[in-house]
Amino acid sequence: MSKAQHILPYTIYPQGEGLSADDVELLQQAKNATQTSYAPYSHFCVGAALRLDNGVVVCGSNQENAAYPAGSCAERTAMFYANAQYPDVAPVCIAIAAKRAEEETFLEHPISPCGICRQVLIEAETRYKKSIRVLLYGEDAVYEIEKVGYLLPFQFDSSAL
Repeated sequence: MSKAQHILPYTIYPQGEGLSADDVELLQQAKNATQTSYAPYSHFCVGAALRLDNGVVVCGSNQENAAYPAGSCAERTAMFYANAQYPDVAPVCIAIAAKRAEEETFLEHPISPCGICRQVLIEAETRYKKSIRVLLYGEDAVYEIEKVGYLLPFQFDSSAL
């Protein structure tokens, strides 16, 4: 028997200080995308902004449904739209922000994509053979993760089939 561990390397930017202008803009677009969220059940508004290799930014927001599994998270909304509209262009960075519907301010601490969204983002990394940077927004800090693969150790991909 042997023991092992996965380590999640990430960078913390207090209040977003030190981020590039491009990253600040992408985060702002993710924050703006929360305004199109349809969250009548959870009242939890999530926005995602996905920058593609050609410079285009595609945004998405969570879209709920009374039959919960029929809804879609912001990350998947953005990724599926990008794949449908720009099938040959790799995504290079995704920014995610969240707030409660009844509040003007965003969450203090960053949130991370759910498991299904992590799997979808991993598929995009595999499909395009290129890492996707992840920016997670919180009022107190922004977390930068160099690639989605760090968020999903022991990932399921085509090599398992």
